[in-house]
Amino acid sequence: MKLTDIIIKPVLTEKVNGQIEKGRCYTFLVDKKANKLEIKTAVEAFYGVSVVEVNTMILHAKNKSRFTKAGFLTGRKTSRKKAVVTVAEGEEINLYGDI
Repeated sequence: MKLTDIIIKPVLTEKVNGQIEKGRCYTFLVDKKANKLEIKTAVEAFYGVSVVEVNTMILHAKNKSRFTKAGFLTGRKTSRKKAVVTVAEGEEINLYGDI
């Protein structure tokens, strides 16, 4: 698997921002087939930091439904895989760029 296919996008929420400030933990959506070693090498290659720890979790698919004028609509959210990456002390990843 190529390094560009492993990391899909970073997750930017209030909870993740708290983890970044508190414990140097960054969260990424990753490919479901990627393992921890591949995720570690991809983050180190793209962002130039040394990774201490990688934790992964699979978010299973969920059924969603709602009632509208057109009737009862049902659908399904896709399953995803998230990785929480902890970087070494004193290093950081600039996810926002120069805003």
